[in-house]
Amino acid sequence: MLRSLQIFGSLALLQAVASQQIGDIWQTTWDKNMLFTYFQPTPDPINFVTPGAIGSADIAIDDSSVYQTVYGFGASLTDSSAELLNNLKVQNPGSYWQLMDYLFNATDGANSAGLSYIRVPLGATDFSANTYSYDDISGDTSLNNFNINAAPSDVFSVLQDILSINHIARFHIVPWSPPGWMKSGGTMHGGSLNTQYINTMANYLLKSVQAFSDKGVPIYAIGIQNEPENSDTTYPTCDMPVATEAQIGLALRTLLNNDGFSGVKIIGYEHNWVDAANYPVQLMQQAESAFDGVSFHCYQGSVSDQTSFTSQYPNKEVYFTECSGTLGSNWWSDIKWYMDNIFIGSISYGSSSGLMWNLALNGSGQPSLPGTDSCGGGCRGVVQINSNGTWSVNQEFYSMAQASKAILPCDVGGPWGQRIGVSVGGSLGWALVVGAYKTGRISSGDLNRYSIVVLNWDDSASTSGNPQSVKATIEFRGMQASYAFPVGVTTLWWYAPN
Repeated sequence: MLRSLQIFGSLALLQAVASQQIGDIWQTTWDKNMLFTYFQPTPDPINFVTPGAIGSADIAIDDSSVYQTVYGFGASLTDSSAELLNNLKVQNPGSYWQLMDYLFNATDGANSAGLSYIRVPLGATDFSANTYSYDDISGDTSLNNFNINAAPSDVFSVLQDILSINHIARFHIVPWSPPGWMKSGGTMHGGSLNTQYINTMANYLLKSVQAFSDKGVPIYAIGIQNEPENSDTTYPTCDMPVATEAQIGLALRTLLNNDGFSGVKIIGYEHNWVDAANYPVQLMQQAESAFDGVSFHCYQGSVSDQTSFTSQYPNKEVYFTECSGTLGSNWWSDIKWYMDNIFIGSISYGSSSGLMWNLALNGSGQPSLPGTDSCGGGCRGVVQINSNGTWSVNQEFYSMAQASKAILPCDVGGPWGQRIGVSVGGSLGWALVVGAYKTGRISSGDLNRYSIVVLNWDDSASTSGNPQSVKATIEFRGMQASYAFPVGVTTLWWYAPN
């Protein structure tokens, strides 16, 4: 019996040591030679061995420090995005399903991004054909005329298709404006909510959750108001003071709990980093019991501003829910910024998601709401859909796909990745931006996956067309692996016991 235990223990030790090898790599390089390309190291996996000298950069993994769960990456399914996608489905169904699989298939090991966090506007935005809400009958405080089908049918068709591919996708809904008749000025374009309609607006949001559920789209989270500090008269917006959002949140929390939706999260703020120390903090001071957390956008401030909120409310959740690409910008410069600030950066500052703005637009950043002044330089979608039935993915896709691979569940129904501790040293440590993640398993007998997402932005030699790889060492539980990271983004992983 003792000998059997010794053999079993030796086998377990051998499994643990042998498993700590890097055998799977996804890569996107600055020169586009690799575009979210999967490969295995040749001729053999990269083993973790007894430590030697450190590389030019040294990545130290601390899996004893475990932080937030990351629930995925994605974008907003605006009316414009849904229209373009549905038109592609009609025009070229094979191409449509190929695209949808490439975007949303979250199966472990699939050649796809597994985008899993989708934001859906409630009513019109600056990317709608016209301005509408779900109840445009003035004075209908009982909301008898509430009608989710005021939204284009394309929206729900595409949502159902996403769910058919990715049943673990999360959906986060939020209005760009209350119905115009509830507001000062009587229009969805700019202005603010008349406070007499606070409870009516809470009921409007409850009905939205109910209606999506009835359409077969389960809601993970709901926001009270997109960008509550933005009032623009050329498209649906609403200035909403903290006190108003707080009161709607408190009323909505009670309504959701009483109607069987206690699991739906309420996420506040949904605006720029720059005011992280004020609006979201005051929102928690006034209605902490109602809000599960807050979300941020990229258009003003710095990602480090998230600390102004998380330092005061460390137990509240943080999401990053919007940033838009701009037409004509530089492909590689964008990827560097996205990884540093959102898809590694915002996660490192506590976010559980990383989202772009429009999921899909055409090559001109259209269609958009007639007359809107948003997107001054033209917004770029994650996907470009062309009138001839073809599509292509943009730099936003490659950035998100690299990050997504690190946190998707290993098992059907299994846990999502959690951020773990990581630090970077060495003479070229500055050249690497690194996020590290642990993905658990359903069975305690299965090995956890440990992943890193690495941006090498040492492109100082790019003027001569010859950026240099950074030869790095990776330290994990007293063992060491080595890898030369090219200029670009690399996602790699290995397996180890808990």
